[in-house]
Formats: sequence, C-alpha cells, structure tokens
Amino acid sequence: MQLTKHHGLGNDFLICLTHEEPDEVSALARRLCDRRTGIGADGLIVGLPGSDGADLSMLLHNADGSFAEMSGNGIRCLAQALAMNNQTGAASFEIDTGGGRRHVEIDGDGPEAQITVNMGSVGPGPGVHDEIVNDLGHSMSATADLGNPHLVVVVDDCFTVDMSDLGSRYEALYPDGINIEVISVTDGASDKLDMVVWERGVGVSSACGTGAVAAAVRAHQWDLVQDEVRVQMPGGLVQVFVGKEPMLTGPAQYVGAIEVSA
Repeated sequence: MQLTKHHGLGNDFLICLTHEEPDEVSALARRLCDRRTGIGADGLIVGLPGSDGADLSMLLHNADGSFAEMSGNGIRCLAQALAMNNQTGAASFEIDTGGGRRHVEIDGDGPEAQITVNMGSVGPGPGVHDEIVNDLGHSMSATADLGNPHLVVVVDDCFTVDMSDLGSRYEALYPDGINIEVISVTDGASDKLDMVVWERGVGVSSACGTGAVAAAVRAHQWDLVQDEVRVQMPGGLVQVFVGKEPMLTGPAQYVGAIEVSA
C-alpha cells in the first residue's frame, strides 16, 4: 500500500489514493496512526474515485479508528496529495466528504501549498449540554455542525485552559463525541481569534480546520469579530471568511512517501 504523509499546521494525516476501499479500514487506521507501533498520524484518509462530477471521495478515520465526516485540515492535505500525484499545478477540485461536497482550490502541486476550501453551510449542532452550561457559568458557548459536531467556548485566555481535562470531560457528555474549541479575543482585535482544540477521536490537537470555521462563525454571531478572521492555534494560523458558506484558507505540507503492507 502506497501512502503519503502530510500535515496542516501540525494536524497530520496519512493519505492513500486508491480505487478500492481497503479491508477493515478502521483497524488499519488504528494500526498505521499509532505513534509508537505504527507510522503515526492524527488520521488516515482514503481518497477514492469520485462520482457525479466529483474528482475524489474522501473517507476519513481518526487515529482511534472512528469515522469522521469532515476535516478542514485533512481535506487540504488530501487535495495536496491529489495535486502532487497528478502534477496538476494550481487547480480546483470537487471532493465528496461525509459532510457533503466541498470545492477546493490549491495554488500549486509542490510540497508546500496554500489551499482554500468552501466549507459549506454551518448548522446548529447538537446543543450545549446542561452540565457544560452549569460548569461555564456566564461564559458564551454554542455548538455548530460542519458535517462534524463542534462546541465553541469563549474564555479570557484560551492558552491557560487544561484542554486534556476539559476536552475529555465535555466530550464524554455527547454519545457521538464532539470537537471542542476554546477561544479568546484580544481587546480591539476584531479580525483575530486565539484558539485551542480538543479533537474528537484524537484528543488535544495543534489545529483543527473545521473548528476554526466553527469558532469564527459563532464569534461573528456574537459580534466579537468581523467577517474576515485570522484564527491562531498552537500549530499556526488559518484565515476564515464568514459567509453563508464560509471559506477556509490555510497551508498543507508534504512530509514524505511510505510503502506499507496492508
């Protein structure tokens, strides 16, 4: 099996471009993504032939083997893998995901790329659990759905939050799990958010593309930021344009190619 490894702001993925879904892909993801006994990654993405006008279909499993509908960082990495494989140069792709079809534009087929993704409409999500409301007190919080579920929480300084503790406690309240973004806004900086992430099926993560969009959309609704927002995460910076269908722009970095036994 031929794989490539890529990352978006440290959120790393193994990519397999193939014509058929591998057997027992959930178990395969757990094995390959293990950072001690496997290659190591936050997720395994299988790129399958698209249909009905799509260039590709994206099948994503987290490091724990669980299925994920969508990843903003993952889809950028998949687009880079496709561009490099096909030597497309700058290109646009239509990629089907578990959260719907996404339009993706990439600025080249090299090992470093800037990629913009139309993230589709943002739904309300599953709602903030009563225990979280009680725990947070007067802090602003809301959920969102971008094909995958998110909880966004506002605090004074997100970088002081123990995400290992908060993330594990809050996610356990949702039967299907949830991604958690804790954000803060610097006074007077209406175009920038700071954010830390708990990623469903992964844990504390350096970055989350769908989470950045969820955070920007909710912060915009709360009048904390404008419609063009830079989101700073431990892994780096992405740009979000908030609209009916938000746009996410960020980097993808090629790491290397690997051949493994299936």
